[in-house]
Amino acid sequence: MNILEKIVARKHIEVDEAKRRTSVSILEKELLFERKTISLASSLKATLSPGVISEFKRKSPSKGTINDQVKPEIVTRDYANAGALGLSVLTDQDFFGGSFSDFLAARDANPGIPMLRKDFMIDEYQLFEAKSIGADVILLIAACLSPAEVAFLSKKAHDLGMEVLLEVHNEEELTACIGEHIDMVGVNNRNLKTFETSIETSIALSEQIPDTFVKISESGLKDADTILKLYHHGYKGFLIGETFMKTADPGTALADLQKDITQHSNLNSLVL
Repeated sequence: MNILEKIVARKHIEVDEAKRRTSVSILEKELLFERKTISLASSLKATLSPGVISEFKRKSPSKGTINDQVKPEIVTRDYANAGALGLSVLTDQDFFGGSFSDFLAARDANPGIPMLRKDFMIDEYQLFEAKSIGADVILLIAACLSPAEVAFLSKKAHDLGMEVLLEVHNEEELTACIGEHIDMVGVNNRNLKTFETSIETSIALSEQIPDTFVKISESGLKDADTILKLYHHGYKGFLIGETFMKTADPGTALADLQKDITQHSNLNSLVL
């Protein structure tokens, strides 16, 4: 059993336990359930430069503890002040050290920016959870869902007013799972089964993703040159977590990267 299979097996147990604790009808009564969502896809479409979606992530299965000395409300507010177009907050506890508390703290600190609930979504119930904590976007990972499950969950997310980011790792997943209720396609440069990372994955899939979908590159994004290279391949969004979180001040790390992107863009313009 690889790490992805372990995570999904654990997630089924978590969801069953959550269903016994809290009914959907109770989730629907949460104050944030009625909140009007903000479109991440629209923000990315409108930007004239690479749009960064900054992630709050305490740990990961491949890296262990990344940063457990920071608070989500401070880090995400700093991200927003540094120009992040969206925020991603992990809610998986066992493998990534996340929680609903982290998400809610970030949501309260950033009422006007779109937020992605980053988790392994395998059940309709989790969509109601996401809506109840103020998520604007949910993630569907093709590697752990069937095409039919992607279609069902993406439609249900839209019915609840949330956008859908479909994460793929190869052309087979893309072809099988792309559909009318997908708003954004994220190409994960990290193989979730081996955890090896290569931006060539994004480059190879760039022309396979129809232009009607907002393209996002994920994982292994560390410098301005890489981001600008992918931007010129059609990617509008860049989901970045570990690069920022492994520093003492993630918000400053984003601000520095934004400056580098601007400088490199200006240099490229001069060369052209």
